Amino acid sequence: MEDLAARLGVTKSAIYHHFAGKDALLAEALDHALSGLEAVAGQVRELDRPAVERLELLVRRSVEVLVERLPYVTLLVRVRGNSDVERDALARRRRIDRLVAELVGEAVSAGDLRPDVDPAVTARLLFGLVNSLTEWLRVDGRHEAPTLAAAVSTVAFDGLRVG
Repeated sequence: MEDLAARLGVTKSAIYHHFAGKDALLAEALDHALSGLEAVAGQVRELDRPAVERLELLVRRSVEVLVERLPYVTLLVRVRGNSDVERDALARRRRIDRLVAELVGEAVSAGDLRPDVDPAVTARLLFGLVNSLTEWLRVDGRHEAPTLAAAVSTVAFDGLRVG
């Protein structure tokens, strides 16, 4: 907290005025990431479209949330369940993962996605691709959210091969 206070140019007591402690600060940051992703998942869940279209929209919108909330989503991706706050965040994230796996399964059943890859593996690979952005993306204006979302969607759903 001392390092954070110094970086922000405030006192530790100023931070503690707003947050009870490190866990409360972590919970707030993780909630900021998860609330955006959950909102997107909720919107996609309500749509009356084929599963593959909803899945692609979920991927695109998740990339947009990631770009808009990069530091928070980066933190979420690195959470390992070492505290109650982290375990709660992982439980929320697993609910989103289940929606992705369900959509993949529905799209496979509809004949829109390959049946020879386990839907749970496909779901993890899709969001591994999305989450990999946290490793190299910088908030410097060079990469716009819609452009990145389109690139991830194209690679994931159309592949790289021409023809």
